Amino acid sequence: MGRSKLGRKKELALVALLESRDLKEAAEKVGVSEVTLWRWLRREDFRNAFRELKKEAVSLAISRIQQVCGEAVETLREVMTLGKGEAPRVQAAKAILELALKALEIEELEERIEALEKRVNEGRDGGWD
Repeated sequence: MGRSKLGRKKELALVALLESRDLKEAAEKVGVSEVTLWRWLRREDFRNAFRELKKEAVSLAISRIQQVCGEAVETLREVMTLGKGEAPRVQAAKAILELALKALEIEELEERIEALEKRVNEGRDGGWD
């Protein structure tokens, strides 16, 4: 079930949950009680929509990291060739590259898992002898 089927208030609650420190703050942003928000989180359709939204947010963050990889490499090259002792810039560039590599590994693992799940599901449907 997509988020659009949940209704406007619940869609706002999903975003508030991502942006807030805790359940109380999220509930206040949406204008519902903590109990109501807690009940919504117990519903499978709401939990699934929240999981999808979190996945999208992480995917966007990964894309943003990957976009600055070129700058990170350029920073490392500049520091290396010019001999500047700019440790903070080097640390930031290294962190960006390490995060980008980890993100790539995770994406590859997700693809492999999805392929395996597809094969297993096909087997349940009579695809395996």
